[in-house]
Amino acid sequence: MRTDLNTLAVIRNLGILAHVDAGKTTVTERILFATGTTHKRGEVHDGTTVTDFDPQERDRGITIFAAAVSCAWDGHRINLIDTPGHVDFADEVERALRVLDGAVAVFDAVAGVEPQSESVWRQADRHGVPRIAFVNKLDRAGADLDRAVESIRERLHPTPLVVQLPIGAEDGFRGVVDLVRMRALVWADGADTFVEEEVPGKLREEAQRRRRSLEEAVAELHAGALDEFCAKSTLSPETLTVALRELTRTGDGVVVLCGSAYRNRGVEPLLEAVVAYLPSPLDVPAVRGMRDGADEERSADPAAPFAGLAFKVSATPTGRLTYLRVYSGTIGKGDTVLDATAGRTERIGRILRVQADRHAQVDRAVAGDIVAVVGLKSARAGSTLCAPNAPLVLEPPGVADPVVSVAVEARRSTDTDRLATALARLAEEDPSLVVRTDAETGQTLLSGMGELHLEVAVEKIRREAGLDVNVGRPRVSYRETVGRGVTGFVFRHVKQDGGAGQFAHVVLDVEALEKGSGFEFRSAVVGGRVPQEYVRAVEAGCRDALAEGPLGGHPVTGLRVTLTDGATHVKDSSDTAFRTAGRLGLRDALRSCAMVLLEPVVEVTVTVPEDAVGTVLGDLAARRGRVSGSVTRAGATVVTATVPLAELFGYATRLRSRTQGRGTFTARPTGYAPAPVTAPAR
Repeated sequence: MRTDLNTLAVIRNLGILAHVDAGKTTVTERILFATGTTHKRGEVHDGTTVTDFDPQERDRGITIFAAAVSCAWDGHRINLIDTPGHVDFADEVERALRVLDGAVAVFDAVAGVEPQSESVWRQADRHGVPRIAFVNKLDRAGADLDRAVESIRERLHPTPLVVQLPIGAEDGFRGVVDLVRMRALVWADGADTFVEEEVPGKLREEAQRRRRSLEEAVAELHAGALDEFCAKSTLSPETLTVALRELTRTGDGVVVLCGSAYRNRGVEPLLEAVVAYLPSPLDVPAVRGMRDGADEERSADPAAPFAGLAFKVSATPTGRLTYLRVYSGTIGKGDTVLDATAGRTERIGRILRVQADRHAQVDRAVAGDIVAVVGLKSARAGSTLCAPNAPLVLEPPGVADPVVSVAVEARRSTDTDRLATALARLAEEDPSLVVRTDAETGQTLLSGMGELHLEVAVEKIRREAGLDVNVGRPRVSYRETVGRGVTGFVFRHVKQDGGAGQFAHVVLDVEALEKGSGFEFRSAVVGGRVPQEYVRAVEAGCRDALAEGPLGGHPVTGLRVTLTDGATHVKDSSDTAFRTAGRLGLRDALRSCAMVLLEPVVEVTVTVPEDAVGTVLGDLAARRGRVSGSVTRAGATVVTATVPLAELFGYATRLRSRTQGRGTFTARPTGYAPAPVTAPAR
């Protein structure tokens, strides 16, 4: 037992988070190289990286699928997940963060905090994942560590604790000063490792000033450090390290390092910081789940009953892989486990240590491990696997609602069944993809998080299933909400067809929610006029009615329904009758409300040369965009605007043509806003 617990203390489960093109995959690649896992540096632009192994990732030069790798550093095992940076694949990040203990957030030293950097940071906040920050690309023209740190402070609102000072700038960047131990770490041109030196004389005063600022910032946040600082007017490296570790775990501070992953400068200190500051499985709270309707905790103990969460499913030529975070207990090859979500038992065929698309078989996995298992048939992303004699259901990762749909059909009618199978497999691997059949047209609709998300999904069908597919034009997913509600809406459901009858009488108030999204149900019935079991049935019926609104059959959101009165029949009232009354009553009540159509909107960040700003602003205005700000840096202007998603289809091509290929843009969802015109029915 003792050996297993000691083993847990040297495990680090972390993710690499960032905006697209900030350098996540290059950081991952250099970590693998520095730890001896690979013997050649892979490059994104050459398509030779380990984690971007999918052909589409290499063709497009971006990370699409979260990839897990494992490596060793200084006696520690690091299980690392390289996550996508594009907003269309935010659900991949969500599933990864659900099972991680820590993260490294990578920022561009020129751009600072970018839109998707902010989104993934907020996702990590929701999951309570401790982070350290790595300001990358200090060798770029216009790189500025202080400006990047200030953007972290202003946009993300943590307390940044900068522990390094760059040596040199842009092309002259050659190393960093470690402010904790006051040493210079210098990389010679072409060198794979650093040389430790004295702090250069011209930087000594600046380093001492920054070390003092670091000590003061830490002392303000950490009681133990404050005691030593007050007594000695300084902090020892040991005290500073302990304080930084505790502040990282609690989220009260964020350690900031810097470097250039492309030039392999700053990676080893980053690994040292991962080991020193980020938590092990023993340092994070015990996982909580539900057992027989009551909360239960499972600690990271190899001897405890087994519990794990499946966070990713992948179909490979060699079989179906289920990626699993083991939270407690131990599993071995051939063990029988319970899929608590599906309520069936499964057998573990093989257990694999993952290296992106390569795998090494192991005999067992213990608490704290992230592994892939072969042999599970029913498990999906979000399924809880546990010991059959100690069932537990863990909270699954959240799944965002899709915002864009396309119609898909096989070009040859003989391929229709194969297409249905391929679509079902896609939805199984990626829960953020939804497949449904349009009730009016009979078309098969594939819905996802954006144009690129759907392009990747369709291309995957073409490549892996060998199918020719016709794809319709993208359509956004509209919503409907209540502008002005109704009170005292009466609905009676009476059905008599010779057998047992149905009777339900409900009175509903419908009003808009202040927060603008979601659904709330309340009961204000007094005197037991509607029994509690029938109240629950009315609520279920109301939720059924939210699937299609009166304007165009779009989902309804942003309303509160209150059951104020009702009546029952001694024989003919039932759960079914009241559920039907709730569904039909709310449907009719919505027709009496003043309804508002909502369309998805996104925040667009466009980077263009200064001479093209006017053209871009005019184009955004024509797309109903509202500009919220612009800033000029490093010879380019960055424009931020809010634009309806429906107006952005094909925008990348238009932007390139208007800026002679020099303009780029990113977008992230910000919610829904009233649409100026009625959208077509689904």
